[in-house]
Amino acid sequence: MRTNPRDWALKDVEAVCRRAGIEWVPPKRGSHYKIFHPRMEEILTIPAHRPIKPVYIRKLVQFIDALEDLDD
Repeated sequence: MRTNPRDWALKDVEAVCRRAGIEWVPPKRGSHYKIFHPRMEEILTIPAHRPIKPVYIRKLVQFIDALEDLDD
């Protein structure tokens, strides 16, 4: 994801979130998935429609990096 922020599917993003221990909440109303972790203040949103724009993948990578920095 870090080297190629293009061509990622929602199932790939979900798998990465699960491995990192990040909550992945599908949209109940609206059109965005919510991504959050109890130790982080920020909540990311990713559009449910395809394709996922690279900007959202970059934000997810930054979110995971920030979460890992908390462990250091």
